[in-house]
Amino acid sequence: MSSRRSFLKKTGALGALGVSGLSGCIGSVTGGSDSVNFLLTPSESDVDIQQQYQPLFEYLESETGVTVESSVAADYAAVYQAFKSGQADLADSSPTIAIQGGNEGVTEVMGIRVAYGAAKYFSIMTTTPDSGIEELADLEGETVAFADRLSTSGSLFPLFMLNQAGLDTGNAPDGEPVDFTGQWSDHATARETLVNRDEVVAAGTGAFSTAPHVPKDQFPQQFLDTSAENDGDLGTADPELQLLAVSDPIPRAPIIVRSELESEMKSSMTDALTSVTQDDLINEDLSDDQQLWFTGVEPGTVEDYQPIQNVIDTLGISLGQ
Repeated sequence: MSSRRSFLKKTGALGALGVSGLSGCIGSVTGGSDSVNFLLTPSESDVDIQQQYQPLFEYLESETGVTVESSVAADYAAVYQAFKSGQADLADSSPTIAIQGGNEGVTEVMGIRVAYGAAKYFSIMTTTPDSGIEELADLEGETVAFADRLSTSGSLFPLFMLNQAGLDTGNAPDGEPVDFTGQWSDHATARETLVNRDEVVAAGTGAFSTAPHVPKDQFPQQFLDTSAENDGDLGTADPELQLLAVSDPIPRAPIIVRSELESEMKSSMTDALTSVTQDDLINEDLSDDQQLWFTGVEPGTVEDYQPIQNVIDTLGISLGQ
């Protein structure tokens, strides 16, 4: 189990919305009346994602009698286009895509993925112990590293926390902030940039990337009670980082379904999906660090993602773009 926890932290495959183009969306997939097309999005790992998901596909087939066909999309933007064009029935998705699909009546949330009993995770802002930065307001005029521009935990929530601390976030993440300089990359790069580049004095990332570098006694009780990262690894990684802020709990990434999928099939697939166990998800042909990052799926709806919608609204982000 500890290896799979490490894989979750390494990949950071949680709620990152790709912003690359729609080219290379998916292959031509045509499901029959007793089949569904499950669209996947590659994580930051080099593992074959279709192999990762194969146990879930076999489980769904055995529970529902429906054939599951899979294809791999270029990014989350391509996932959404596939749903709009009717080329996808189910998908692993980011919260942002679930919100957009729900707002436009294109998709519904089948369930929220769970990692080691936690259906929510956190974004955190960190600095180095010798930076002189004591609170978020001190970041005015400074350089801050983030993950992908539309990563839920690596950009949207850090920007929201900075906004709430009184800093002018300008047009970020679509454009540039006013009161500080932002650098966007990915969770691991943001952390490494904070550590290795003197001009970068803070990083906004998912807790899975930076929490092991922060001493346990710096975290609030809500984080300790809720986060899967409170697994004995807090404060054990070098170099040590200092906690600046922790977000409110963020619902983990969903699995979504096409709204127009036949209702009986949708219902049976949802029932099976939300009953899956950790043992059902293990691929015996893969090593521990190549397994799926989630250990189950709990029932959920798009309303569960209202905290993310609030952040999107506050920052003035247009999902249609």
